[in-house]
Amino acid sequence: MSTATETKMINFMGQRFLAMALSAVVIIASLGGLWMKGLNFGIDFTGGTLIEVSYQKPVDLTVLRNDLAEAGFDEAVAQHFGAAEDVLIRIAPRDGMNSAQLSNQVMDALRSASADPIELRRVEFVGPQVGDELTEDGALAVLYALFGVLIYVALRFEWRFSLGSVAALVHDVIITLGVFAWTQMQFDLTVVAAILAVIGYSLNDTIVVFDRVRENFRTMREADPVEVTNIAVNQMLSRTIMTSLTTLLVLLALFFLGGEVIHGFAAALIVGVVVGTYSSTYVASAIALILGVSKEDLMKAPKEDRNTESEEAELQRLFLEQEAKREAKLASKGIKEDE
Repeated sequence: MSTATETKMINFMGQRFLAMALSAVVIIASLGGLWMKGLNFGIDFTGGTLIEVSYQKPVDLTVLRNDLAEAGFDEAVAQHFGAAEDVLIRIAPRDGMNSAQLSNQVMDALRSASADPIELRRVEFVGPQVGDELTEDGALAVLYALFGVLIYVALRFEWRFSLGSVAALVHDVIITLGVFAWTQMQFDLTVVAAILAVIGYSLNDTIVVFDRVRENFRTMREADPVEVTNIAVNQMLSRTIMTSLTTLLVLLALFFLGGEVIHGFAAALIVGVVVGTYSSTYVASAIALILGVSKEDLMKAPKEDRNTESEEAELQRLFLEQEAKREAKLASKGIKEDE
């Protein structure tokens, strides 16, 4: 039985340095993308113009988006608003144009592409100051989440595991942002929510592996840390793969069938789940090993001295009691100890 198990073991930790080199290259590429191209911030961050229009018939959003793109508004976000006939269009700000001019151009484009009358319900401007506040709050939300993870894992396990898990989460977030930078997909608050979900998902996988590592350290006393970690990763491998695959099935359905509004949200989660599965296997555990985690770090401080002393005192007390009873019994019979 044990032989069959050993033959199925994959030496993940044996390739940890190669995996970390790969992660370093991808992180550098992601940071390069963020530096050279930056993120394509949506109207939530940049501010812009909200335009609500109403048709007499249900609107096909794909056709409407194509009409806007042909008119030069390819970055516009359109979604149904309460009913299939009502549409809310979000336009990013443009230099030298105010909300009225933008709304006029959008209405001209829509009316030229549709034979049905279109009613302009409202035009609102979301100021850049609101966008700045949302940018700051979004970044702070991610930082607070990472800081909370750092404290939780340090208290639950050990500080080396804490640093490993946070490094894995930072790894996941940077690569996800890098994908958005290189592809120039729109980055809005739904993507921030997806990144926070990625942090939670990746942390869950990492904690499961760490928990098994801790159990193995207690039961495999002769094995070294690398072997213990490798066995833990293999023991959790089927669970990790099945969880990731079932999650990806849902996310792929959202990406292809969920519509334009949650396209970025689904894309961020797909990237995050793939990268998070990789990092929970290679990055978090590998960093904990590099920091020198050992069996002694995960074992509770021995209480043997105190227990031994109390046990010895108890045994001595019982012994003295028995001796006293025996001497009393002998004395009652008039028998001396020496006899």
